[in-house]
Amino acid sequence: TALIYQLVKEGVIYFLSRPRRFGKSLLVSTLKNYFLGRKELFKGLAIEQLETEWNTYPIFHIDFNGTNFTSGDMLEKVLEGFVAGLEAEYGHDPRGENTSLGIRFAYVLARAHERHGRRCVVLIDEYDKPILDVLDTDHKVVVDGQEWLIEDRNREILKGFYSVFKAADGDLQFVFLTGVTKFSQVSVFSGFNQPADISMDPRYEALCGITQEELESTFGESIREMAEANDCTEDEMKATLKLQYDGYHFSKRMTNIYNPFSLLNAFASQDVRDYWFSSGTPTYLIRLLAHTDENLDEMTGKYYDPQEFIDYK
Repeated sequence: TALIYQLVKEGVIYFLSRPRRFGKSLLVSTLKNYFLGRKELFKGLAIEQLETEWNTYPIFHIDFNGTNFTSGDMLEKVLEGFVAGLEAEYGHDPRGENTSLGIRFAYVLARAHERHGRRCVVLIDEYDKPILDVLDTDHKVVVDGQEWLIEDRNREILKGFYSVFKAADGDLQFVFLTGVTKFSQVSVFSGFNQPADISMDPRYEALCGITQEELESTFGESIREMAEANDCTEDEMKATLKLQYDGYHFSKRMTNIYNPFSLLNAFASQDVRDYWFSSGTPTYLIRLLAHTDENLDEMTGKYYDPQEFIDYK
């Protein structure tokens, strides 16, 4: 939570990329409760001592994670429902319903700022899912007589919607977007002030996931119980967990980060298994690899520069 305090005090618009099941949604939930001023939820944590005001802000949370975007109009339906619900509370843009979703959302942000006396917080979880669901597919949709690839259509819709962050800059206290990929600036993010990409920032490399220090200081009892259940020593159990779940790196410091989903499931079942992979196949990655000449043995045997994998066109 000390990292969260640093994050909210140093900037306005952030982007964080992490793999599936790495705690992005939990981080968004933590940020949401912080901005709601729920001090009681942070009792005993670092941020309880760092934060002195615990103000409450108007919060707008969009979670794309639970929706399948392979049908042509699903993204528009989700965003229309989101904005229409807010308009019922804060009022409609007098320019009419034909105004773009981004402009309508900007109007809501301005009214929320005016009503609450504080600028707004926007949290977007899995911002890229509407594109990943149809990435590198031939799914199509016809809009006003024009045929689109759903991938291109969803990209344009998101680009227009995210442009709100430029139009509403004065009404925004904090914006945070998460995803598993970072699409190139010109394709999605070009419509608004560029977010600070902290995906490979050394200051925030441990914002999601579990470090070796955290593993040993927080999960000591779990390690002891798991060692007993598997008839081995604690040191042997630590080595097994490290071999199976450690090895993620999110900055040049190369700090080892454990996958939290797998680690916590291992503690719960007291069994070392491939929990992350069995939770769902990254189908978009399979589609991309299907028509490349990449040698996977070579890919897993070297480290890549961050610029080689964070920008998707």
